[in-house]
Amino acid sequence: MNNQEFLNKLKVINDPTRLTIIQLLAKNKVMCACKILEELNITQGTLSHHMKLLARTGLVGCSRVGKWCHYTLLTENFKDIIEFLDKIYG
Repeated sequence: MNNQEFLNKLKVINDPTRLTIIQLLAKNKVMCACKILEELNITQGTLSHHMKLLARTGLVGCSRVGKWCHYTLLTENFKDIIEFLDKIYG
């Protein structure tokens, strides 16, 4: 991963709503968009925007089930962030 890709990941997670989504997915493994909407009390359009950014950087995966998307955390794509933080705090 190059520096720009790494910085893009950091920028995407540097948002309170997206960080909460990451925490929800880490806890629940798979979540329907409808459940994320209930947890966050945001509009579907706002959720779609956040999920698009998370998916574009490879941090979240999506599978469609009927009219809803089910999201999962792509933990392997957090590796660079974890390694970076481990160097600082490890």
